[in-house]
Amino acid sequence: MQRRTLLQAALAAIVLPMGVAHAAAPVVEVYKTPTCGCCHLWVDHLRANGFVVSTHDVPDTSIHRKKFGLPDEVGSCHTAMVGGYAIEGHVPAQDIKRLLAERPRARGLAAPGMPAGSPGMEGPRKDPFDVVLIQMDGRYKLYRHYAG
Repeated sequence: MQRRTLLQAALAAIVLPMGVAHAAAPVVEVYKTPTCGCCHLWVDHLRANGFVVSTHDVPDTSIHRKKFGLPDEVGSCHTAMVGGYAIEGHVPAQDIKRLLAERPRARGLAAPGMPAGSPGMEGPRKDPFDVVLIQMDGRYKLYRHYAG
C-alpha cells in the first residue's frame, strides 16, 4: 500500500505542475474560414509562443470583427479573442503578450491585410507592416512597426 501511495504522489508531482502551467497560459479563441491556408500557420506561431489556441471554423469572419467592434478597414483572414481583447490578422505573439501585460483601455490589435513576412505569412518576401491598437472609439494608432 505504501508503494502505491508513493507512486501516486510521484505521478501527481509530475502531472500537476504541467496542468497548472497549461491552465495559466492565455487562451486564444480564433475564428477563421475552413478554407484559409495561412490561419493554421498563425495558430502554430501562437502555440509555439506559449498560447493555448482553440479554433472555430466560421463561414464569414466579418461577423466576428463587427461583434468585437473592429473596423472593417483593418480586416484580415481571421479574428481572435484573448484576455478580453480582439486580435485581427497576423499579429505577432510578442505584441499580444505586450498587450496582455500592459492592459490598455482598447478593443485590441490588428495587422491589417495579410502582410508578407508576418507570422503565418512567411515566405521569400518580407514586407514592412504595422500592428495597430484599436481604441475604444474604433480609431486606431500605431502599436508597432515591422521594417520587413
